[in-house]
Amino acid sequence: MQDKTLLQQLIGDIGIARRLLELTEQEFQALSERDLAKLESILTQKQPLLALLGQHGTERSQWLSELGLSSDRAGLEAFAASSPLGKELIEQAETLESTLNNCRDSNERNGRLIRANRAAIGSTLDILQGTNSTTPGLYDNRGGTAKISQQRPLSQA
Repeated sequence: MQDKTLLQQLIGDIGIARRLLELTEQEFQALSERDLAKLESILTQKQPLLALLGQHGTERSQWLSELGLSSDRAGLEAFAASSPLGKELIEQAETLESTLNNCRDSNERNGRLIRANRAAIGSTLDILQGTNSTTPGLYDNRGGTAKISQQRPLSQA
């Protein structure tokens, strides 16, 4: 891989990462609206983009290793120091890193929303099925905790 090829790959990966960021924003909206069809469509679009980014990252790591450099930022900086395109390579790598960090943050936010939705749905199902284990114990006439052997389903309350 030459420095021009590397630069083109970084620029292409920035476009891919920006598209992923757009998709995670759309995913957040679909999660908020609980639009499962839209979520499925978004997932279908995200998978090949993630695979391509992973493939390119592996290629860059292997290429740097073949040059005897570490496959991290320090290795890229060492290569860039000897390249006429070095400054632009570093700028594009920083842009890619920043965009990928934004994707990670957005994805983590979506994960928190998924966990909150899962907990809310689980609690609702527990209540409807009469198996809500998080319901606080009731008190008997002495002020102690009443022991209820079995909670009744909502339909039998």
